[in-house]
Amino acid sequence: MSIGPQKTFAERVEELERRVAQLEAALGTRADAAPPGPQLADGHTSVVRAVTFSPDGVMLVSAGNDGTVRLWDPVAGRQTGVLEGHAGRVRAVAFSSDGTMLASAGDDGMVRLWDPASGRQTGVLEGHAGRVRAVTFAPAGRTLASAGGDGKVRLWDAASREQTALIEGHAGRVRAVAFSPDGATLASGGGDGTVRLWDVASGKQRTVLEGHTSWVRGVAFSPDGARIASAGDDGTVRLWDPAGGPQIAILEAHADWVSAVAFSPDRRTLASAGEDKTVRLWDAESGVQLAILAAHSDSVWTIAFSPDGRCLASAGEDKDVCLWNPATGRLICTLGRHGPAV
Repeated sequence: MSIGPQKTFAERVEELERRVAQLEAALGTRADAAPPGPQLADGHTSVVRAVTFSPDGVMLVSAGNDGTVRLWDPVAGRQTGVLEGHAGRVRAVAFSSDGTMLASAGDDGMVRLWDPASGRQTGVLEGHAGRVRAVTFAPAGRTLASAGGDGKVRLWDAASREQTALIEGHAGRVRAVAFSPDGATLASGGGDGTVRLWDVASGKQRTVLEGHTSWVRGVAFSPDGARIASAGDDGTVRLWDPAGGPQIAILEAHADWVSAVAFSPDRRTLASAGEDKTVRLWDAESGVQLAILAAHSDSVWTIAFSPDGRCLASAGEDKDVCLWNPATGRLICTLGRHGPAV
C-alpha cells in the first residue's frame, strides 16, 4: 500500500475551510456568524494569555491563567497534550527556531523548558524575582530572553540552563521582548512607556524609543528587521525605525489598550489585538486599517501568525483560541469548542 505525500499546512487549512463551507451550506448558516458553543473539556478553563505556532506550523501552543500549557493540532482542532508544572498563571510561550524546545513563563517566577514532542519538562530557569511576563528565543541557536515584574531582562543559554546576561534599564515591569531577525538586537517594552533596544552581545542599551503615554504591552520586529511595532495602554500601535530617529507612524483605531502586535511572515500585514475585543489588521507600509476581526466576547490578549502566514491565532479573556484566515478575515474555527469547523 503506497502512501502519498503529506499535505502542507496551507493545504490542510484550505481543506478545513472547505469542510466549514460545506457544513455551513448544509446548515444554511455561516459558522462565523453563529454564537459560540459551550467550552469543551479539552480547552482552557480560564483566561488565555499566550499563543504561538511551532516553526513548521504543525503545532499551536496556548497558555493561560489555569496554569497549563496546551498543545493543539490547529487544523484538526484537536488538543494533543497538556503540560503542567507552573504554580499559577502562565503568561508566555515560545518555540526555539528548530522547534525542538518550548519555553513557558509564569507567575511562579520560573521559565520552564519542554520537549514539545514528548511533553516532558527538560529544565527550569530560575532568577527572576516575581512574575515572568515575556519569553522569546533568538532566531538561531539556544539563546533565550525573559522579562518580568522585577524590571529586568535576562538572557539564558537554554542548552546549559545558565544565565548569560542581566539587562537593566526600565523603570518598572518589563512586559514584552523580541529579537531582531539577525539576533543582534533585543527590543523590550515596559511599564515606563518606553521601547528599549539592546545589543545582545554586550547587553548594552542602544537606544530608547519614546512616544507611548502609558505601559507598552507588546513589541515585534518586522521579518526584514526594518521596522519595530509596539502596542500600548494608550490605545495606539506605533511603528519605529530600529536605527533610531523619528517615530514612523501611529496607528489609532482600538477603543482602549492594545495588548499585542505581530507582523505577517511576508511583512505586509501587521496585526494588533486589545481590550476592545477585536483583532485589527493593518497594511504595514501605509498604516491603513485593512480589517477588523470580531469574534471574541472579551479582551484579546495575544495573537500569532502561522509560519506561512495563512492563519492567525488570537486568544484572551473569553478562554477562546480563535483561528482566522487573515487574507479574508474569516473565522476558521475556535479551538476547544463545539462548532462547524471542528
